[in-house]
Amino acid sequence: MTDGFTSVRLTDVSRHFGRRRAVSRVSLTVERGDILGLLGPNGAGKSTLIGMMATLVTPTSGTVSYPGAVTPDGPDIRRRIGVLAHELHLYPELTGRQNLLFFASLYGVSDPAVVDRALESAGLSDRADDTVLSFSRGMRQRLALERALLHRPSLLLLDEPFTGLDDRAVGLVSRRLRELASSGAMIVLATHDLDLADGLITRMAVVQNGRLLADSTVSDGVRERYRALIGGG
Repeated sequence: MTDGFTSVRLTDVSRHFGRRRAVSRVSLTVERGDILGLLGPNGAGKSTLIGMMATLVTPTSGTVSYPGAVTPDGPDIRRRIGVLAHELHLYPELTGRQNLLFFASLYGVSDPAVVDRALESAGLSDRADDTVLSFSRGMRQRLALERALLHRPSLLLLDEPFTGLDDRAVGLVSRRLRELASSGAMIVLATHDLDLADGLITRMAVVQNGRLLADSTVSDGVRERYRALIGGG
């Protein structure tokens, strides 16, 4: 992944919803090859930060920039971003293949082989022509991840990507994320599962009450570092 922007830079960003300060003066940069774990308790501001990086939430103050982008905002940015949120954005009455073909057309991806490879990566080739309604939560989660990757985004934003996954599926998704990072993608994932983050993320950014407590490289020992900052867990 050599085109698109080369990093994502949050500079002193805040986001207020009425009197509530969801995010307060956070500065953070994500580079190519990063798998950044966005960690913190419920209500810490993780989803709001992801929303701002996805251009779906406008900062109340501060800036989010994408160095290397052709234009500083708008469609050029959004076409380089893939998002997997709590809402999976799949059509249950369509088959897995039909879902991916539909979203591929929205992304301007016309090669059906891209969909075939996505189904294989999700471990769903044998269920490609079954309706999503018949899929387990884990199967839907894997399909939704591949939906977010059809257009080969420079930046992948994941909100609790391991929800509903069994051990095999966790392994598939983790391997997929490592491959993407190795190819130059930027990955940001918000998760409560510190054990799954351990050994997967290359950096951890810990937020609490909307504030950034720490941003450091990490390869293991995530739970211990998190406990030292937050306690519990």
